[in-house]
Amino acid sequence: MSEPPPASDETAPFGFRDVPAGEKQRLVGGIFSSVARRYDLMNDVMSLGVHRLWKDAFVDWLAPRPGLTYVDVAGGTGDIAFRIRDRVMRRGAAAIHVVDINAEMLQVGRSRESEAALTHPITWTCGNAERLALPDGFADAYTIAFGIRNVTHLAAALSEAYRVLKPGGRFLCLEFSRCDVPVLDSLYDAWSFHAIPALGARIGGDGEAYRYLVESIRRFPDQETFATLIGEAGFGQVRVRNLTGGIAAMHSAWKI
Repeated sequence: MSEPPPASDETAPFGFRDVPAGEKQRLVGGIFSSVARRYDLMNDVMSLGVHRLWKDAFVDWLAPRPGLTYVDVAGGTGDIAFRIRDRVMRRGAAAIHVVDINAEMLQVGRSRESEAALTHPITWTCGNAERLALPDGFADAYTIAFGIRNVTHLAAALSEAYRVLKPGGRFLCLEFSRCDVPVLDSLYDAWSFHAIPALGARIGGDGEAYRYLVESIRRFPDQETFATLIGEAGFGQVRVRNLTGGIAAMHSAWKI
């Protein structure tokens, strides 16, 4: 579904600053091209490995089944797609499509798949979450993990998710959110703003990229606001589950 070109004065959040909307995609692309090779390692370092538990919980809630079509958007390195595949393969097979706007991230995912010599290969496609090259009613489930906050037009991405799902299809999003646990929130802020950029510079080779990632979390809507936006896109039965005191949250909804 194509969106009209942005007005010349339209802006979009990029970390703690606003940039011309037409520039955000390029800037975000540069960030992920810079960190792609060490992205998975940095996820382990930044979250102390907890992101693996969050992703397991995410796929647990999805409860993948054989014979269905899954689209994982912004899933370049394959963490969610491989988990879906592993769950499904216990009982059969499914069609799993990964879409990511960044070619370098996709290459990491393809390399992981090649090294694992998987049967029933995953389909990897370079594409924009706001304009998916997929037909209407294509997927039984649409997943996106830690990617939706990087889109330029959040409403357009949600509209595309709704469009490509079959009637009765499932939308499931995992994203950083608002921590609501006293003391933990302060510790999380200190870790985010001081430790993560330093680790990003030392291990990931780009401290500013990880500073952007931290800032982008703080600009993303909180759990309740994001749930409202999902409902406004047409979805029903919107539900939220917090993880680790709200540091991350899962949003589930259905196409009605």
